[in-house]
Amino acid sequence: MADRVLLDDVPLSSFHLRVTAYTTGGMFCDGYILGMIGIALAVWAPQVGLTSLWEGLIGASALVGIFLGALVFGPITDRVGRQTMYLADLVLFIIGSALQFFVDEPWQLAVLRLVMGIAIGADYAIGAALLSEFLPRRQRGPLLASLNAVWTVGFVVAFVVGYLMRDLGDESWRWMLASSAVPAIVVLCLRLGTPESPRWLAAQGRHEEADQVLREFFGPDVVLGPEPPSPRRARIAELFTPRWRRRTAFASLFWFCQVLPFFALFTFAPTVLKALGLADEFTGGLTLNLFQLAGGVVGVVVMNRLARRGFVIWSFVVLALSLLPLALASSPSATVVIASFAVFAFTVSAAGNLETVYPSELFPTELRATGVGFAASMSRIGAAVGTFLLPLSLDHFGNQTTMAIGVLVLLFGAVVSWAWAPETRHLALTSASAGDDLTPVEATAPATAAAVREP
Repeated sequence: MADRVLLDDVPLSSFHLRVTAYTTGGMFCDGYILGMIGIALAVWAPQVGLTSLWEGLIGASALVGIFLGALVFGPITDRVGRQTMYLADLVLFIIGSALQFFVDEPWQLAVLRLVMGIAIGADYAIGAALLSEFLPRRQRGPLLASLNAVWTVGFVVAFVVGYLMRDLGDESWRWMLASSAVPAIVVLCLRLGTPESPRWLAAQGRHEEADQVLREFFGPDVVLGPEPPSPRRARIAELFTPRWRRRTAFASLFWFCQVLPFFALFTFAPTVLKALGLADEFTGGLTLNLFQLAGGVVGVVVMNRLARRGFVIWSFVVLALSLLPLALASSPSATVVIASFAVFAFTVSAAGNLETVYPSELFPTELRATGVGFAASMSRIGAAVGTFLLPLSLDHFGNQTTMAIGVLVLLFGAVVSWAWAPETRHLALTSASAGDDLTPVEATAPATAAAVREP
């Protein structure tokens, strides 16, 4: 009889790459939807005389939706399964994208962006949880990091598409916003037929179904290894028990501190660059997005080469230093503005890959989507606050104070990470997600097969 192989230790296969591609496709749509609004507003706002208050509300509405979607659909995904929700959120992307073409009033666009944000928040919780439960430990870090990298690709592609469409006439902003339906339709078709997570099935006591998925997609000798012995109902309150509260706080706060300045600065990149004195703000924004794309790729490459803990701490330090010249100089030169934003864009994109890696490794199967969803929802409070307040801050406090606030947020993120970030690189998923006050699951749980080949 052949030795049994843990799902954590199977060789990387075409199935792993397909599920990664389908999941990253959802993140591409997420980034595209969020990236397009800034340039669309830059075209539409002057036409209708939008105030900075309305610009902030529209920019922040999708982020508020992400908060609600991740918070609500994380626990739902842990209860009903990954597969159904994996498809439903794409349907909402398509409907919302198409309806944006027909809006005439600012409040209509704000409401639609809120609904689309709910779908994006659900995808944040669903995609990373599902993918992490299929991947082998050696490739888990880079492939989970690819979620955020492809999100960045979507964000940058949206900016490029919007940049190319901005001169198509007064209605160009409608086509910009509706264009997100195209990638959403493609991804929905690709996701059809994706199996349910065998880890989730086993955690629900549905062991025969879990074994069937393992046999069909991985082979007859693959086993899960230690998993929770009985079904448990996911509750958000469990995230605040002694076993999980530090991890919940860390996952939420490091994500919050990364995205608050990022969304504030990049949602309104043309507006920010113009305020800082850059003459061609659209070209400057495109340049920064290319640096952002490069950072996302580099972040995937180095994900397994750097300790997770060191990566998150030092990235916050570099980000704070990148904005510091803009906080200190009252009239920075164009070279200083571009250099500071380029370093910021590259670093925040590389380190942002941790957002789709770290939270998925911190929580167990029965709580994973709930934990990831809660952290994502908390981060979107930061994103929404930053996006809403940035136009108002530039109007009332000026460039230097606005940038100084960003520096302080990033330094706070460095302190939180130094105090609470655990190291999860190279650990099996059950060990990485064992909690803070208990022995890792693999050391205490009984084996699930008579013979398991160790790595």
